[in-house]
Amino acid sequence: MQQPPLGLLIGGSSHVGKSTLASALASSLGRELISTDNLGRHPGRPWPSVRPQVAEYYASLSDETIHWFLKVHHENMWPRIRQIIESHRQLAKPFVLEGAALRPEYVAQLEPGSVAAVFLYADEDFLRRRMMEEAGHSDADEATAAIIAKFIERSIRENRDMLEAAQAANIRCVDVATPGTLDALTKAFSAA
Repeated sequence: MQQPPLGLLIGGSSHVGKSTLASALASSLGRELISTDNLGRHPGRPWPSVRPQVAEYYASLSDETIHWFLKVHHENMWPRIRQIIESHRQLAKPFVLEGAALRPEYVAQLEPGSVAAVFLYADEDFLRRRMMEEAGHSDADEATAAIIAKFIERSIRENRDMLEAAQAANIRCVDVATPGTLDALTKAFSAA
């Protein structure tokens, strides 16, 4: 039986199930779990409560600028992400790394063979419904609902852009809107 690569990288936009899959894989394979969410902060999702600085960020910037800031944030994180991957490679320490900062255009530059990457995505309607439900959009006041809508728009743009980049880089892309997908992926990686 072939061993899976030392590093399993799980990328995708917000709310596609990266953390769920990564946690299941790390547990199943006995690997260290690392999230890019813990490596750097940006004005993330505006719920369950909206901090004043997050409200200002989403309310005052255009959708294009919000998405641009996210991409710059991810670019700035890559030296640290590469350092983590290289450190684990040198120590031969298996790991699962997940996060939206695992942009396909950067993952494609990594040394083949030492890591395997999967990109999770979903159609826009699925993501919109999932995020609106989790955010409590229907119960939010008008100002909060507008901020939530800006976050959702940013995430949908990110999902679209990252899917295109992952396909161009020949990174395995998996549609999570299909029921049972994450369980099937966990079983497939665990059996490898």
